[in-house]
Amino acid sequence: MNAQSKRRPRGLTAVLALLGGSSITLSLAPFNLWPLALLGPALLYLLQRHQHVRQAAWSGWAFGLGFWGAGVSWVYVSIDRYGGAPPWLAGTLTFLFVAALALLFALQGALFARMAANARHRWLMFTLTWLGFEWLRSWFLTGFPWLYLGYAWLDTPFKSWAPIGGVWALSLLSLLLSMGLARLLADRHIPTLIPGAILAAAAWLLPAQWTQTKPDAGLDVVMIQPNIPQLAKWQPDQLDGILQRQINMSLSVTDADVIVWPETAIPATFSRASQRLTPFLNLLQQDDIALISGFPYVEADPERPRGVRFHNSLGIFGAGQDIYHKQRLVPFGEYVPFEDQLRGLIAFFDLPMSSFTLPRQDTDNLSLGTRKIAPAICYEIAYPQLVADLGREAEVILTVSNDTWFGRSIAPDQHLQIARMRALENGRWVIRATNNGLTAFIRPDGSLAAQAPVDEQAILRHEVDMMTGQTPWQYLGVWPLAGLLTLMGLFAARRPG
Repeated sequence: MNAQSKRRPRGLTAVLALLGGSSITLSLAPFNLWPLALLGPALLYLLQRHQHVRQAAWSGWAFGLGFWGAGVSWVYVSIDRYGGAPPWLAGTLTFLFVAALALLFALQGALFARMAANARHRWLMFTLTWLGFEWLRSWFLTGFPWLYLGYAWLDTPFKSWAPIGGVWALSLLSLLLSMGLARLLADRHIPTLIPGAILAAAAWLLPAQWTQTKPDAGLDVVMIQPNIPQLAKWQPDQLDGILQRQINMSLSVTDADVIVWPETAIPATFSRASQRLTPFLNLLQQDDIALISGFPYVEADPERPRGVRFHNSLGIFGAGQDIYHKQRLVPFGEYVPFEDQLRGLIAFFDLPMSSFTLPRQDTDNLSLGTRKIAPAICYEIAYPQLVADLGREAEVILTVSNDTWFGRSIAPDQHLQIARMRALENGRWVIRATNNGLTAFIRPDGSLAAQAPVDEQAILRHEVDMMTGQTPWQYLGVWPLAGLLTLMGLFAARRPG
């Protein structure tokens, strides 16, 4: 620990770390102030580079508190507005959620301090530790792959790295530039800028597109955005009206190839909804139109307490038949950890359809005739490797969501940005259908082809190309990046000469 670390008051360190973590949210959607993606990591590195393990854990936790507190503040909306909790309780639960997530940054800081104590290149060790924890968040405790640094670079020329190394390649670029900036400002050390500058410059030399349009295989797709109020959606007496609204909207466009309804657009098991749906589905079948919709699927399971298990599913009806069950569930939204202890305490732990279960085995792509569709229900689109695995053999990606849970917060904008990154990584069109926005057609380069307004009933239509070929990210996955990071780690770990 150097003299500068000794002189800096602990409270000032915490405030600086908190502000640094909060600043990253401003680099992401909907603010898109992408240069701020450099500020937060640079500030954290300068705070931690001479700290011992306990100090780095403390500054890391403060940084995480700002990072998650600003970035996922929308959790409060779900707990307060739809979970029935009073503001003080919603605020307390949100803080506890954020504080728990911030422990990951505390662990990251402690690990960095221990690994970097005798390393020659501490800035490089910081980069590797940050990336390692971004990857950890993609699977640890089912994963929470949100707020990756790489998303900030989606609308910049540097995005060319995404089809090669996924969002993590852009996170690596961001961190290298950030470390170069930090050392330039603090130490007047110019060489640290070189690795990031090389990667940034190389982005202009990379191919613009890795996949190709499949000739004569496009789909005329219509998405229905019904704008069903969240509090009405699961009321039994509202079922007929909800279904009829979506049927009426769909009947105005019965010359399309595919009609898409959003996540759980059928807010009941199919047996309960069949009387209202069957005449409509028969009409679609006669006109050779497929309906793809989210709905809760129920199957018998004698081992479960009630003898059944529910899945959050996506089905093809009408001119086609197939089903996909969601493979990544949202804690407290779709299932309740420790439910025997938590059920009944407050309304938030008894939200409608919070008893979903995982499928007994992973489910595959949806088949629509000869076309393969990679499905991702809501939160699943945030998992880079899951979408790449499904998209490898698919020609288009379809994601359905219900972001009504989060009101007019920043969550829907972040969610759309994530979906755009998946399009870019996989070189595929992404069809994104939501209940109240942001419904959108996304081109393979991540740009928006069409988008519906928020909080309105809307019908969005576009011709979607089927794509063939694979991006390097799809073909090789995370392994080349992991190999590069391993070599960088060995180089960074060398003791000073």
